[in-house]
Amino acid sequence: MRQGIFSGFWGKESCHCQGIAVDQKRGYIYYSFTTKLVKGDLLGNVIGSVVGIVGHLGCIDFNEEDGKVYASLEYKNDAIGKGIRGVLGIDEEFVSNAFYIAIFDGDKIDRLDMDAEKDGVMRAVYLPTVVADFCGETVQGGKTLPHVHGCAGMDGTAWGPDFGAEKESRRFLHVAYGVYGDVTRRDNDYQILLQYEATDWWDTLAAPLSQDAMHRNAALPRRKYFVYTGNTIYGVQNLEYDAYTGDWFLCVYRGVKEEFPNYPMFVVDGSRAAEERVLLGHDPEERGLVLSLRDTGISENGISGMTFPHGSTGFYAAGDGTYLVSEHFTGEDGEQATRVFRYRLDRGEIWQLVSCEEEK
Repeated sequence: MRQGIFSGFWGKESCHCQGIAVDQKRGYIYYSFTTKLVKGDLLGNVIGSVVGIVGHLGCIDFNEEDGKVYASLEYKNDAIGKGIRGVLGIDEEFVSNAFYIAIFDGDKIDRLDMDAEKDGVMRAVYLPTVVADFCGETVQGGKTLPHVHGCAGMDGTAWGPDFGAEKESRRFLHVAYGVYGDVTRRDNDYQILLQYEATDWWDTLAAPLSQDAMHRNAALPRRKYFVYTGNTIYGVQNLEYDAYTGDWFLCVYRGVKEEFPNYPMFVVDGSRAAEERVLLGHDPEERGLVLSLRDTGISENGISGMTFPHGSTGFYAAGDGTYLVSEHFTGEDGEQATRVFRYRLDRGEIWQLVSCEEEK
């Protein structure tokens, strides 16, 4: 029987596992459970947790350079935000939609139920570019539509080099948009990545976040990238850079537009720099920096991907050709949990992720 790393049970309904991050040197694994951050070890022992987050904590990534955990954090008044507030018993809406990168000091997480505001474990940086696209309007085919590019906020978060750069080159923070699964529009068929030069100057921006009076210490991206995959439900759920292949994995919820293959996973070719192109499906014409998908041996209508069904609730590349993958489940009483299993990448005729445990 496959064992995996058990996260423990962490809440009901909307609070499923959103992502995982690993500190390999110290042997820690972190889990995002929508309104909580959980710290454990690779044997399945829980070390601590951070609570008191009333927004949507999404994909997380561990930055080896500063030892911090970076996470997407949304406060929005759409269906997702309302669902989270319902679980937490909060009636009133947020004063305004807001999007942050939350930065957790893992060294300080040493007990259960630490408070995100009061215990000095979380700071945040405001991302106005996401706010502008989420709250903005666009004209497509003569019609005014809400949410530029179909932006539903953001979720995927990962550190890695710029596209087309050497594997060992300087690392940037990348943030992937959520995208609404609206089948009636054609300007929402790209995944969108914002790239941030999150070096020392972020320390001057990052500040504790009072959720009653949220600060606006803002960071702007150095670049905005587009990846043509076809529309997916809520965009990139988990974004991960793989130092082994030099590529980027995009884990998504399958889209439903019939003209696309609707894979659950895509791989961006990290060796190829972006090219400025006309963005498909945009009327009037718009141009952007477009990234290339890796040829994984399976494609349809010019779009390549992978059929691996997991990863949308957590995906970690160890850098040696193996990957830790969250396989989320719900207990008999409705409690949310995940088990994390190790896979290896088979880059044969068709790229596949193969369970390491089943090979034993």
